[in-house]
Amino acid sequence: MNLNQQINQLDWQKICQSLQDKGYALVSGFLSDSQCQSLIKRYDNESEYRKTVDMKRYRFGFGEYKYWNYPLPDIVKNLREGLYPHLAPVANTWMQCLNLDTRFPQHLPSLTAQCEANGQMKPTPLILKYPQKGFNTLHQDLYGEVYFPIQAAIVLSQKGEDYQGGEFVMTRQVPRAQSQAIVLTPNRGDMVIFTTNFKPEQGVRGYYRVNMKHGISEVLSGERYAMGIIFHDAAS
Repeated sequence: MNLNQQINQLDWQKICQSLQDKGYALVSGFLSDSQCQSLIKRYDNESEYRKTVDMKRYRFGFGEYKYWNYPLPDIVKNLREGLYPHLAPVANTWMQCLNLDTRFPQHLPSLTAQCEANGQMKPTPLILKYPQKGFNTLHQDLYGEVYFPIQAAIVLSQKGEDYQGGEFVMTRQVPRAQSQAIVLTPNRGDMVIFTTNFKPEQGVRGYYRVNMKHGISEVLSGERYAMGIIFHDAAS
């Protein structure tokens, strides 16, 4: 089975309902161990990347991540282009619920063209490496005025074998209330699909906006690799 078939055979009704209800969906066993290992092995192939970021230098946390350059590796390109059409209807529903004018095209190349017209021409898919004591502060991946409100992360290392700690953390900020913390412990090959910055939530007077952020808790031992699939491009 190729990657596009893997994507199309996912339970998208369940995934979309979870995104609508919670702002995230956990897809277990999406990538195989060999696919994960293959991505980790690419980490030191510097010619594939356009930029390396030292998290500590920018006070983003402790660790390192690298943005792939165009042309993206096939597996990254296929993930990005294959996931997007299933998520665009959810994103458009969110815009409609919140009475926002933005509507997203059905296929990724059209979104990429919108980004390019706004000066956002740098690819944003990335691979992340957290050493012992590594972490990522709570944040949102926007990169410019044109952004897609849903993204994905895939864990490439196995919790309990390759590392300890390093949970996937989200916060959910309801207006005029305290934030809720959400903690996930995905295994190697698991994919988390989640909101880039907000989701709609229905109240007694209609829908309202719930802001969400995400990050990684401290890696207590070992080394944790993950990859991020962001659909809009960046200006820098």
